[in-house]
Amino acid sequence: MSKFISTKQKSTPAVSTASLPDIVFMLLFFFMVTTHMRDKDMMVKNSLPSATEITKMENKAMVDFIFVGAPLDARYGTAPRIQLDDSFATIEDIQLFKEKAKETRDEAEWPLISSSLKVDKEVKMGLVTDIKQELRRIGALKIVYSTNQGLR
Repeated sequence: MSKFISTKQKSTPAVSTASLPDIVFMLLFFFMVTTHMRDKDMMVKNSLPSATEITKMENKAMVDFIFVGAPLDARYGTAPRIQLDDSFATIEDIQLFKEKAKETRDEAEWPLISSSLKVDKEVKMGLVTDIKQELRRIGALKIVYSTNQGLR
C-alpha cells in the first residue's frame, strides 16, 4: 500500500504557445525573402520567340523595357499595341518615355542605357521596325531583343 494516495486525476498540461510568435515571424521572413514582386502589370500578350545564341544581361537596372503584343483585354482590340511601363502608348510616346527614364538615372549612366524589346512572336515586323526607327531618331541606339532559350 502506498503511503500517499492522490485523489485528483492527472490531466494533460495545456499546449504552450510561447513559441508561436517565433514561428509566425519565421514564416513571415521566409515569404518576404522568397517572394518576387512584379514591377509592371502585363497588359499585352507576351510569348517570346525562341533563340539559340543568346546571352544573359548583367545589369537589368540599365534597361528600359518596351512590350509589344496583342492586348490581353478584348476592350482594347486585337491589333498589336505598345506597352510602356503600365500603360498603352504610341510610337510618338517612346521619346517621352526615354526622356523620363533618363531623368531617373545619373548623367554618367546615360550611355549605358539599353532598350529591350519584348515582342510577342505573333507581331509583324512592321511595328517592330517603326519602333526601331523611332529609337534611332531619338538617339537610343542600344537595342536588345528579349527571347526564350531555344533548343540547341
